[in-house]
Amino acid sequence: MREEFQRVGSTTAWEGRIVSARVERWRYADGEEVDREVLGHPGAVAVVAHDDEHVWLVRQPREAVGDPALLELPAGKLDVEGEPPLQTAQRELVEEIGKRAESWRELEAFYTSPGFSDERVIVYLATGLTDAPEGPQPDEGERIEIVPWPLERLPDAIEACQDAKSLIGLLALSALRR
Repeated sequence: MREEFQRVGSTTAWEGRIVSARVERWRYADGEEVDREVLGHPGAVAVVAHDDEHVWLVRQPREAVGDPALLELPAGKLDVEGEPPLQTAQRELVEEIGKRAESWRELEAFYTSPGFSDERVIVYLATGLTDAPEGPQPDEGERIEIVPWPLERLPDAIEACQDAKSLIGLLALSALRR
């Protein structure tokens, strides 16, 4: 069953640096109207960067879930006006792990939690890695540990990971390697 609907109103209740909270009003084809609370997010990218020996991960504190060292793919928000997602991914790879990639391919794109958020993440595969001359350049306040995870232990990385975007990327890499 596919129902048509249209947004007929939206009020921003709060706006921060990363998200906004809105109350949106929607009208269905039968005339019924409903309110939905929506967390707005600019979207994000994540990068599955690997060479012949390693998949490059990071550990960083994620205060929202109380984890001082969450294992993740290099990633970042689409927060630069007019910057295409691929360019964001390329920039984030340099900033977080100090690497550039010769080859880029979109692996997956998905909504993180469409029941209450419009955040969409694009996961890229990056290969042909080289060290960026400028090295890693984390944003102010970021505490990033670079983790070169051995590819032969990819199942262990998947087991150790609790971050959705990273799990999706690592599982896609695992499927590609089969």
